[in-house]
Amino acid sequence: MSTGRVYLVGAGPGDPGLLTLRAARCLAEADVVVHDYLVGERLLDGVRAGAEVIAIGREARLGQEAIEAILVDRARAGKVVVRLKNGDPFLFGRGGEEAEALACAGVPFEVVPGVPSAIAVPAFAGIPVTHRDRASLVTIATGHQAATGGDAEDVPPALPWAALARQGGTLVFLMGMRHLGAIMDALAAHGLAPSTPAAVVSRGTTGRQRTVVATVGTLAARAAALEPPAVIVVGDVVALRERIAWVERRPLLGRRIVVTRPRAQASALAERLETAGADVILFPTIVLVPPPDPAALDAAVARAADYDWIVFTSANGVAAFFERLAARGGDVRSLARVRLAAIGPETAAALDARLLRAAVQPADHRAEGLLEALPADAVRGRRILLPRASGARGILPETLRARGAVVDEVIAYRAVPPPDADAAALRAELDAGRVDALTFTSSSTVENFVALVGRDVLARAVRDGRPAVACIGPVTAGTARAHGLPVDVVPPVYTAAALTDALVERLRTILQ
Repeated sequence: MSTGRVYLVGAGPGDPGLLTLRAARCLAEADVVVHDYLVGERLLDGVRAGAEVIAIGREARLGQEAIEAILVDRARAGKVVVRLKNGDPFLFGRGGEEAEALACAGVPFEVVPGVPSAIAVPAFAGIPVTHRDRASLVTIATGHQAATGGDAEDVPPALPWAALARQGGTLVFLMGMRHLGAIMDALAAHGLAPSTPAAVVSRGTTGRQRTVVATVGTLAARAAALEPPAVIVVGDVVALRERIAWVERRPLLGRRIVVTRPRAQASALAERLETAGADVILFPTIVLVPPPDPAALDAAVARAADYDWIVFTSANGVAAFFERLAARGGDVRSLARVRLAAIGPETAAALDARLLRAAVQPADHRAEGLLEALPADAVRGRRILLPRASGARGILPETLRARGAVVDEVIAYRAVPPPDADAAALRAELDAGRVDALTFTSSSTVENFVALVGRDVLARAVRDGRPAVACIGPVTAGTARAHGLPVDVVPPVYTAAALTDALVERLRTILQ
């Protein structure tokens, strides 16, 4: 008996933080994810490795019947399928049609509502769709005129315009940018005062949000430059934006910032930047993979209890070590007598997550800082395990050996270029001047970024302090400078939080 099923999931309006907990759990469980092309890349972060991801729309246009066939076929093959749709699946999302098709095919399904863009996008623009003194009624309508064989003509959708114009309250139109002028004209022609406040919110809830406030009579002309997806709001509540707009207070609103960290680790930095208002471009330049021969790591893990110290120089090293320990059926209690050292707070946090405490965590989060915290009398004659990345600097093991320690350095993981990096798209953004900052969190992210994008593109793009180049620490900054990148930001503490704070201050001064 097939165990396949389909979840019709609302992705919300764009901000990854507005994805519901239930939706996130469905994505983590899914074998197949079928998503609209407008669903942001960050919303797919929770999809498990190995899942089939199918984007539809724009380049990969599929008819509704073809989409429904994919859902039915994958579910009948025993797959757990998520159909991820913008906003809410039952609000102009054709979710009802897909549910009908699944029911007719006998495929089990569930509906996971999403935060509707009709409510959330105006809220992010400082426009409440209802208000005790201004609107006790809200009407949500489609602004899209279905194709009839020649829909290039600017005509409004078939709606009861007279009723909409006279009923009062707030009118919200979705998918209406193409026919914005016709919609405003239809409302005015059926009796709505041209002076009625109206607004368009483009790319709402994201770092690229733009809002134009005007009137029914002037909105089409003033908002012509805005791009879809957009929400149109008409009514007295629009006037409240002047007092309660809040997104514009975010310090990085509209700034486009590239995050080069591995996808699995990008969330912490991306979330902080998005909270500050940035439009994050995920461009992972490394993928973390096991060593080509894990025998040395496995042997070190097997005799881990025999070491006096285990020195971790990254959270990745912590993860790799304990993954192998678990794979061998090991137990952290075997490390009771082993002292642990962590190069910095993120590495220490990775140990804390496993209820282990670092005996040493230097103030200077570099190999040099670790060496200062591990003087000769603390390591002389001691056995030290150093599980870390392939190609890491040699100063740490070399100096420890010079101080009389017995050091076993093992490759815990490798950082390699991702096979699917869309370098052409990023080159185009850089050449067009649409990137405000580049962030780097390790030397390997710098080296692979330069290799993927090309020195010639970077030479053209990085000039006059824009885009700003932000590096998490001095070692990464040194690598960036060696590759010809002028480094603008190095935080005093080498963490994602400090990097975000330092970048905010820098962009405030150079991008006004």
